[in-house]
Amino acid sequence: MAKTNAAELEWETLERGGSEWKRKRLGAAAGGDEIGCSLYELPAEKRSWPYHYHAGNEEALFVLEGAGTLRLDGDELALESGDYVALPAGERGAHRVVNDSPGALRYLLLSTMNEPDVTVYPDSEKVGVFAGSPPGGDGERDVHGYYRLADGVDYWTDEEPA
Repeated sequence: MAKTNAAELEWETLERGGSEWKRKRLGAAAGGDEIGCSLYELPAEKRSWPYHYHAGNEEALFVLEGAGTLRLDGDELALESGDYVALPAGERGAHRVVNDSPGALRYLLLSTMNEPDVTVYPDSEKVGVFAGSPPGGDGERDVHGYYRLADGVDYWTDEEPA
């Protein structure tokens, strides 16, 4: 068991189109194995990860400060300080955080850290596959990639004939 303090951690950043955020991996810094926790900060008018859900991991979001919108399973919910949202594994947990406010939005995102996992991206019709280390994990992965659902093949494609 370990302790960490957010003020002592460096921010990781991502800027890609309308997605932009800062992140501190609290769970990893404290030595967590089965529960991940990250502190996120979204600048005004920016979005988090693309709309997605996990087949094998549950997540939860807790808003620390600011306001925004959560796209959740096809609906849009207003977010404000103190809100907690459970994001179950599977399609009904599909989500994306949007900061449509003039100030920063800070929240904690917690997750089980099960692997293997498959992430599904309904808008872009693709899947992500993770084995060896879960999404958000720092470990080495045996299998990791993103694939278009439309590129699926039959189970027996390219297998030797019996």
